[in-house]
Amino acid sequence: MNDRQRFHATMHYQPRDRVPISDFSFWPETLDVWHDQGLPRSVNCENSDAFFGMDPLVRHPAVNTGLEPAFELKVLEDRGDHEVVQQADGVLVLRRKFMSSIPQHIGHTLVDRASWHTHYKPRLDPSSPGRYPADWDSHVKIWTDPNREHMLVLPGGSLYGKIRDWMGMENVSMVLYDDPAWFEEMVETLADCVIGTLRRVLETGGQFDACGIWEDMAYRSGPLMSPRHFTQFLVPHYRRIADLLRSYGVDVIWVDCDGNIDRLIPLWLEAGINCMFPLEIGTWGADPVRYRQQYGRDLLMMGGFDKHILAESKNAIRREVDRLAPLVADGGYIGFCDHRVPPDVPLANYWFYLETAREVWGQGVNLKPMGELDGRV
Repeated sequence: MNDRQRFHATMHYQPRDRVPISDFSFWPETLDVWHDQGLPRSVNCENSDAFFGMDPLVRHPAVNTGLEPAFELKVLEDRGDHEVVQQADGVLVLRRKFMSSIPQHIGHTLVDRASWHTHYKPRLDPSSPGRYPADWDSHVKIWTDPNREHMLVLPGGSLYGKIRDWMGMENVSMVLYDDPAWFEEMVETLADCVIGTLRRVLETGGQFDACGIWEDMAYRSGPLMSPRHFTQFLVPHYRRIADLLRSYGVDVIWVDCDGNIDRLIPLWLEAGINCMFPLEIGTWGADPVRYRQQYGRDLLMMGGFDKHILAESKNAIRREVDRLAPLVADGGYIGFCDHRVPPDVPLANYWFYLETAREVWGQGVNLKPMGELDGRV
């Protein structure tokens, strides 16, 4: 089977040669650390799938459902180990030059209705030519190729997570109470942008394998907005997006949300979002096995292998691979690290995890070749 066939069979509980062996990539700093532990220096985040023998999982068509045009990305101030940066989303952040995965917000361009209408709403027009590839016909040829072997995952945008990024969590939380009509306008504008952009792509007759939505709207104790507000403001627009996708045959729709999502899963399912990715375990003890018992086969899952276990012992890694094996065998689940692999995971541990997963989950069937380390692992 090829990558597309294997993914579809797994997500639809159909017979397959094996489960996809994939990952959600790595922090750039992780590969820097691993280069000193025996990983060839030629390996980077662009070619790591090939080196580690992975089945590529997420490849988007060249369309943009976010801000168009983006803000200018520029360094505003050098503070030694840190720097002040204006990001492509207009947010000013203080970020470390090393281990900079989560920079600190220090300023926002989106602060009120006026800045929304001036700087953000005009950038969410689905008809903007810059959203689509200039060589449109060549992309359509790829999208519509019935013999295409690689997956294509539509970008499903974000209804809350991006607004939270643009404004900051405290500010967006206040807007929900102080000006709910404006919050609803922002959510509807984002949904209209996603729907308008995807409709043009879907109308080409392209065959797409899934759609991925990004939210990051939970922390260790639960969601960042109440389930009541979630149901009122977000569910109707998720349903609009899901209905469009399913009308064109795209029935695997995942949401990428970190944190404790226990109270949100049933609401996403109600809205037509049927897959959780990358299913962060965290201190709150999320568990893909428990979720399968709770939701049955209605809930598809990807991820769910605790990154902290990867940093522990090889025995702990083996136990977790074995624990998840029945779920892998059942289908509807693709296991991998519950976020990008962090730099505290030793290369030797990751290599062992990967070899064990290929043996237990992949059963040694039709696996892609792995590269070679330099002997230090």
